[in-house]
Amino acid sequence: MQSHGVGTRRGLLGLAVIGISALATPAWGVPSFARQTGMTCSACHTVFPELTPFGREFKLNGYVIDNMRQIKGETMQRRETLSLNAIPPLSVMAQISYSHTGAPLPDSAVSGALAKDGDVLFPDQVSFFYAGKIANDIGAFVQATYDGAADHFGLDNTDIRYARYLMAAEPDSGSGQPRTFAQRHDLLFGLTLNNNPTVQDVWNTTQAWGFPFASSSVVPTPEASTRLDSGAGSLAQQVAGLGAYLWFDHALYAEVSAYTEAEPGGAHPVDSTQSEVLNGLSPYWRVGYEYHWDRNSLFVGTYGLQASIYPGNGQPLRGPTDKYTDVAADAQYQFIGDDHLFTVMTTYIHEDQQLDASYPADLAANLRDSLNTTKGSLEYYFRRTIGGTVAFFSTNGSHDLVLYPNDGSVNGSFTSVPNSRGYILELDYLPVLNTKLSLQYTDYARFDGGSSNYNGSGRSASDNNTLYVLLWVSF
Repeated sequence: MQSHGVGTRRGLLGLAVIGISALATPAWGVPSFARQTGMTCSACHTVFPELTPFGREFKLNGYVIDNMRQIKGETMQRRETLSLNAIPPLSVMAQISYSHTGAPLPDSAVSGALAKDGDVLFPDQVSFFYAGKIANDIGAFVQATYDGAADHFGLDNTDIRYARYLMAAEPDSGSGQPRTFAQRHDLLFGLTLNNNPTVQDVWNTTQAWGFPFASSSVVPTPEASTRLDSGAGSLAQQVAGLGAYLWFDHALYAEVSAYTEAEPGGAHPVDSTQSEVLNGLSPYWRVGYEYHWDRNSLFVGTYGLQASIYPGNGQPLRGPTDKYTDVAADAQYQFIGDDHLFTVMTTYIHEDQQLDASYPADLAANLRDSLNTTKGSLEYYFRRTIGGTVAFFSTNGSHDLVLYPNDGSVNGSFTSVPNSRGYILELDYLPVLNTKLSLQYTDYARFDGGSSNYNGSGRSASDNNTLYVLLWVSF
């Protein structure tokens, strides 16, 4: 009988062969993964950072598939004690961008004056990665980023994994004897240690790796967002989480994680000078099913988060907390052909807010509020060289005079509702393997509650329409 380890290696080798043969044209990804596996980036990515089915398997298996010389150590009993890549899995990414809004923004210091029309960030971001195998069954994706707009360097998305097969499907021996359940099915068990809910996810429908994959950091964006969406509501890089997951027959996925406060800067120990501090552990869950046929894959799933948060910002970290419950549903379809690639993605998030701390402190006008976010995108690429995406986004929620004040600022709301809606059009060109040129336009139909004079100071939603030009290079 075949051992689980042998079955696992054969299974991964088979996936690698399928990935290379089906996805042999170039694509753009973190180069250290390509160096480690010996595969082109297109084995794991359609166009970075969107994953293919094999890319999802690679991530779920702990980033450990390798095809390079190892530095190994063994005991006298031939027990392996060390297995390191001979070349460290390191990469660098750089972004240079230009941003332009429909109308100039108000000057931040001089009343009645306007800021410069158009911003060049050189760099927009520079990231350094350790991305690959650490040891047998253990791998990591660790990103440290310099943010050009904030002039700040810090730890970015990080995901450290342990993964091992509890069952590995074995081929029919031809003996005529029926195989047991464990011989007929695969079951992968994994652990993930990360700093951003959804960064561990392998589908591109969630906040950490969802569309848009890059956007301007120097233009106005809608004030309100759910805890599981990007923007002000995101917990990215402010938490530490440990989770366990199962991946059954390369189709059914289930995960449970728990997050706690992990402030990378500011007061330590964390006190009332910090804002929005997690109280205790926040559970996160994820369930989904992926189905494959020919060159197609379809995923349908659900995920959610429950967080208990102290407002901070001068309020003591004791007593009542604000409770946020996010429940989401998502779906993703991919077609990966020799020349043509299609991806359709959608997600919906509903958030209930029980503001037991903010309401008594006059930080919110209502004891209970809610937010709803809907996103969808349609993407097409020709030979992974040229393509584009059309996307839709919408957020709406409760009327709240305090959370969404009519203060005349760019993010003020004359109607005191968080409703925003719009479209994103993006064109991408990848002239060479590790370079991506993007032209992105965001069009707002509504912004922070209105279309015209949404902030009570004469600014329209279309004044925040954004042209974003990006050069993205990795090596």
